[in-house]
Amino acid sequence: MARPAGARRPVGEPRSPTLPGAGGAPVVVQPQRRKHCAACRQGPLALLVLEDGVPRCLDCADLGHLVFLPRGDAALTRRAREESALSAVVVRFARRRGRYERQGLLVEEAALARAEERCLADAEVRQRRRVRDARRRVAEDERFVAEFAAEIGRLFPGCPDGRARAVAGHAALRGSGRVGRSAAGRALSEAAVTSAVMASVRHLDTPYDRLLMSGVPRRQARERIAGAVERVLQEWREPAAREVVEPGREQGEE
Repeated sequence: MARPAGARRPVGEPRSPTLPGAGGAPVVVQPQRRKHCAACRQGPLALLVLEDGVPRCLDCADLGHLVFLPRGDAALTRRAREESALSAVVVRFARRRGRYERQGLLVEEAALARAEERCLADAEVRQRRRVRDARRRVAEDERFVAEFAAEIGRLFPGCPDGRARAVAGHAALRGSGRVGRSAAGRALSEAAVTSAVMASVRHLDTPYDRLLMSGVPRRQARERIAGAVERVLQEWREPAAREVVEPGREQGEE
């Protein structure tokens, strides 16, 4: 039964697998549900091509002679695509992200063999390059963490040095997707640095985590601890304003 015009697509139903950057190559889908070819009725299909909204098997789509190369080896993937006269991008629908994501390539078997030979021929050179690149990234990350920690110290002079370094290391972890890896974080914007410090205070200096574990909704938990977070931030912003009076002594007493 056709869906009425303007009706919303059911949750989890894949959209058309159009991928930016596919370069016009055919797109092949790893289906999440049992599908059969609309032409030859074979199935359930492990891989299919959507033509005019209906599934077709690889043989009916003239892609049955290709072999699957999983993602993971960038050099092999690039060279297999270069060697293959015909290739296709393999995708799978990620429900949590609401989009299709690449799983690998379909390439000609002979092209894959040639690509593997090329990779074997310069494997040692590429390994040395990976080691150099890894060392460079480590040095860059250490320098960035130090800069991030220094900016925390500038904005929050009352923040202990060890804490500032820990906040910077957590926020700037490569591949984490945290605020330190955002464009604003890399630019050391005040908003990004403050956000990283607030997150640390929220988790380490308030009962926020316990509230979450007890079933309190996240937004409500944040409202409950907002005052405590702001007090800590204010103490770190203006440490000179917080004078500590020794027990048994009055201010001004010699």
